[in-house]
Amino acid sequence: MKFDFQRKVLSKQDSKEVLQIQNFQRKVLSKQSSKEHLQSQNFQRKVLSNGMTLLFEKRDIPVVSVAFAVRNGGINETEKEKGISHYIEHMLYKGTATRNSKQIAEEIEKNGGELNGFTGELVTAYWCKMPADHLNVALEVLSDMVKNPLFDEKELEKERKVIFEEIKMRNDTPMICVFDKIPGCLYEKPLGTSLIGTEETMNSIDKKKILNKFNKIYNPNNMILCIVGDAEFEEVVKFAEKNFSKSKGQVLDIKVSLKNENKIEKRKGIDQANFIFAYDVPLAGQKKAYAAQVLSTLMAEGMSSRLFSEIREKRNLAYAVKGGSDINFKFAYNFIYVGTTSEKLDKVKKLILNEFKNVAESLSEEELNQIKKQLVGNYQISMEDSQTQMVNLLMAEIDGDAKEYYEFEKNILKVELEDVKDLAARVAEKNSSFSLIPD
Repeated sequence: MKFDFQRKVLSKQDSKEVLQIQNFQRKVLSKQSSKEHLQSQNFQRKVLSNGMTLLFEKRDIPVVSVAFAVRNGGINETEKEKGISHYIEHMLYKGTATRNSKQIAEEIEKNGGELNGFTGELVTAYWCKMPADHLNVALEVLSDMVKNPLFDEKELEKERKVIFEEIKMRNDTPMICVFDKIPGCLYEKPLGTSLIGTEETMNSIDKKKILNKFNKIYNPNNMILCIVGDAEFEEVVKFAEKNFSKSKGQVLDIKVSLKNENKIEKRKGIDQANFIFAYDVPLAGQKKAYAAQVLSTLMAEGMSSRLFSEIREKRNLAYAVKGGSDINFKFAYNFIYVGTTSEKLDKVKKLILNEFKNVAESLSEEELNQIKKQLVGNYQISMEDSQTQMVNLLMAEIDGDAKEYYEFEKNILKVELEDVKDLAARVAEKNSSFSLIPD
């Protein structure tokens, strides 16, 4: 049945599409590793004459993921303007001189594409995923958005109300709320304030402030154009150089200051205690960043992790036990989330700290190598989807150079046992937590 289905689908393809599929299958079966193939043949990076950085990864399936991004996010905002980058992101979908919001969406979606964007601490991005035949549509629509937004007064006020509802939604969702709160336990303001701002800051942001921020930031030297898919590099270069003139922009540099706090907030109407434990990773170079990812995966990423086993499987104290990292060139931390009961919070925290102590004292080379293998496998799987790969390359470029992303496997394999044990030993002395518990 599987063979018949494939035969029928292929019979409907034109000759070009059949060749694309066959070429792709041959590449998958190649003896080259995916990393080596991408490094040697598929990836190109170029700083254009107008100052824009172009990242390009060639793929032979008929899909492209395209993003225009700026090197600016929540970390580049003062405390009084918190949320302005996210506000600008929302407004760029609200219309340009030649397209209203409906036309922006329709030009992408009616051609089979998906359209979205995101704001992070160090980047704001506008992206779409399209059939490769419509790459020109993606480039034209997204470039129009980042160059020519209207910032209409009525739309600004309407979108302000939308963001107020987003603030409420995030606060009313306990798991999201604790993830939003933990940076404020780790770092001094303005970093600890939510990316989407507060009602106070959002009420203070007017059109003049929006335009001032936009004009300072949205210039080619601050921009990255990232494309993953079936496209021609030189054609993309021509488009970007033709449609963006050379101009300089400035991004505000905010100092990150560390603190360690443990906070508890009570709330009526919830039944579960939502607990997040986090620890800062000293940015003493690339070496510790990769060791931090190893430690995070070892402790709480996946059902085979140490804390999932200790907290859920052995003691049945929680349903959700999750971990992860937020690591970039400005700051880095690992986190562990547990959903449990208020009465078990102290026990859960003791189990977490005890497990870090066990790692610091007795982590073996065998277990370390197992985690490295897991991370390398996760990395390889993440490269499958063009949209995910587009984001991976963007974030690597923000941190320094997108080419570094293709060195992930090599750098993970370089992590030494003592690097991980030293980080684990440090956690007992310097950690933060936020708990949202029933009142």
